[in-house]
Amino acid sequence: MILMSTSGSLGRYISMPPPVIIWWRCLLAALFLYLFCRWRKIDLSVNIAHDGFSIILAAVLLGGHWITYFYALHLSNVAIGMLSLFTYPVFTALLEPVLLKSKFNLRHIGLGMLALLGIYLLAPDFDMENSHFQGILFGLVSSLLYALRNILLKKKVSRYQGSTLMFYQLLIAMVLFVPVLFIYDSSGITGQWPAVVTLALVTTAIGHTMFVMGLKHFSVSTASIISSSQPIYGIIIGMIFLHEIPQWNTVFGGALILISVVIESIRSYSASDRSSS
Repeated sequence: MILMSTSGSLGRYISMPPPVIIWWRCLLAALFLYLFCRWRKIDLSVNIAHDGFSIILAAVLLGGHWITYFYALHLSNVAIGMLSLFTYPVFTALLEPVLLKSKFNLRHIGLGMLALLGIYLLAPDFDMENSHFQGILFGLVSSLLYALRNILLKKKVSRYQGSTLMFYQLLIAMVLFVPVLFIYDSSGITGQWPAVVTLALVTTAIGHTMFVMGLKHFSVSTASIISSSQPIYGIIIGMIFLHEIPQWNTVFGGALILISVVIESIRSYSASDRSSS
């Protein structure tokens, strides 16, 4: 979560159109992951007939999630961009029982709503003319796409390494987004490559791969609620590097999110301990 939370400050810092940022992110992260898989001798083969469509769809959802998320960051700030995105535990808790035919868990709904209340307190201004509100809308769309992608991959993580799944998502998204290079100006990469490389390596290749691997040990809803701590880390990083100082409502809203994370973490640990004994 700490590694993935760098996306907020990096997304605000890099001054290129979001589709261009995402293309470079996919290209470099795919390269890093490929080299890592070759070094660790990780099998990159997949069953195209059985899993090809799901992986392609996951790549589309991931790419759409990243682009809308970066628009949210550009239109608002790190706090609003990240926290509007983190309504996705609520989407996940509602969609997972339907799409995966799992048991409906009222606890997940309650904790997701607690996190949502914290997000509301962090960004209470809902003026339709306000760019911050536009950022919230992009963040909500991004959260829905992210929830759908995580649910889709839940059935695949037991069959493939997290690095393998992430590599193909990045590769496919990179190919799909090639047209953006002919639509937007991408010359800004020459002056911002250190930040883009950090985004690709630290945030994406390492952080997202570890998150996908974590789905082996938690339900999607549990992993989503635990990851609600990510905005807190992101806001702290934004304070340090971008000097975006949160107000009191940000602190209070963030505390509610952390409460939901701690409760779900304790419950998950207790359930895992009982099953292992």
